[in-house]
Amino acid sequence: MRIAVQAANRLGEGVLWCDRAQALYWTDIHASMLWRYVPAGGAVRSWPMPERLCSFALCVADDWLLIALASRLAFFNTASGEIREIRPLTVPPQTRANDGACDRQGRFVFGTLHEPSNEPKRAIGPFFRLDADLTLRELPLPRAAIANSIAFSPDGGTMYFCDSLQKKILRCEYGDGIGALSTFVDLTALEGGEPDGTAVDIEGGVWNAQWGASRVVRYRPDGREDRVVALPTAQPTRPAFGGPALSTLYVTSAHDGMTDAARSIDRQAGDVFAFEPGVAGLREPRFAGHPDAVPRR
Repeated sequence: MRIAVQAANRLGEGVLWCDRAQALYWTDIHASMLWRYVPAGGAVRSWPMPERLCSFALCVADDWLLIALASRLAFFNTASGEIREIRPLTVPPQTRANDGACDRQGRFVFGTLHEPSNEPKRAIGPFFRLDADLTLRELPLPRAAIANSIAFSPDGGTMYFCDSLQKKILRCEYGDGIGALSTFVDLTALEGGEPDGTAVDIEGGVWNAQWGASRVVRYRPDGREDRVVALPTAQPTRPAFGGPALSTLYVTSAHDGMTDAARSIDRQAGDVFAFEPGVAGLREPRFAGHPDAVPRR
């Protein structure tokens, strides 16, 4: 286990690897910042966003990302800095975009998060899919308080997702529609931890970062726990396979909600970690829609 980037993010999230640029991208959500790290040479760069950047996807079009900002979807050009807004999100009050990932067909699937100021979070947030023609549709999935863990099996026929507060990773048959739904992993007995982001390896293994539990866990396709990797920080958020052979697992983390006393002990909270898990990942799918479909303003 090593520190790849001493980022000190408040809420590092959404990490993914770009095979074209040979670079790692992620977001610090509450800082409204997109980050990039190029391991060959060690260059680190960041871009400020107009509001919180909650998740994003690579695009088929070079230099473009599809970004899920807190209240809207847009395209972002990493070379020019241009933002092309696609559409605002229609969601319940006090709800924003959250975790998301492209499916194997090049469509962007994302969930939402309820963030009320003076009451507990409630499971009112929908899951959406943005198709290549930029049509946005709500998916017929249970609503969530904190949607997370969105990922897809190697053949694209299974979708994984969760409501972190329910402490269960679910799966469903997936394609143009949503099929049978079942529990993949039940973490209700995990003290102080909950499922966060997920990555899937070339063998179909499901790697889940577990917020509050200082670990990333690999589950076999049948849901059996296969391997537990301890991290030197309490709040890992999402893993992603990267490197030239997709043989490195990068993990973002956060210090959001920590007291000063906790941060004085957990000094690496918010950094990006890396290790070699012994199995390769899959190339990150790219969003098939094109920025030219959005009129310039």
